[in-house]
Amino acid sequence: MPLIVLWDIDHTLIENSGVSKEIYAAAFEGVAGRAAGHPARTEGRTDRLILLGMFQDHGMEPPEWEVIQPALEAAGAAREAELARRGWVLPGAREALAAVAAEPGMISSVLTGNVQANARVKLRAFGLDGLVDIECGGYGADATDRADLVDVARIRVGEAYGTPTEAPVVLIGDTPRDVQAALGSGAHVIAVASGVHSADELEESGASTVLADLTDVATLMCHLRSLTHAVC
Repeated sequence: MPLIVLWDIDHTLIENSGVSKEIYAAAFEGVAGRAAGHPARTEGRTDRLILLGMFQDHGMEPPEWEVIQPALEAAGAAREAELARRGWVLPGAREALAAVAAEPGMISSVLTGNVQANARVKLRAFGLDGLVDIECGGYGADATDRADLVDVARIRVGEAYGTPTEAPVVLIGDTPRDVQAALGSGAHVIAVASGVHSADELEESGASTVLADLTDVATLMCHLRSLTHAVC
């Protein structure tokens, strides 16, 4: 049975160097008609939850998502070059993505709080977009709760590849929210201490497998193969 591998993006695969918060600020200003006085609260939240929080933090009634999403996508598209200039691919991320993409029996996609268009921007800025099937992922427009994105991705992968509903899923991410999303949806998780959360914090949130980063691709692949009962 194939293994569905779902990657978080920010602080797992790339460092956005503050560009993400600038995207949220620009989207807020485009919709609210005023500059943001409070920064976006991110750390594993979905875009729906982040923008909802921004409007609430400013004492404003949040508009419909259909109004917010185009502004968010436009802000992301406008900052792709800036992201490529200021940000970088995290150590081992490119090699890890390539290894999973080349592994028979593994389907590699994305689970991220970003809307799909902005996820594509972030991966494309560093030439990573060809290493995952972006169309099959779970994204911030799909649900407010990150855990709900797992079933979204399961369904999309099933429709594209004919995988059974019981196919194993593993999330790879850097925050306790990634861990909780996996545990709350029956998925496996590999936590990576490449963001602001330490290995101890990730373990305390429930992750049984925690890596310092993605540089040890052989160890990562061994963990992934073990989920398919394959020999390392």
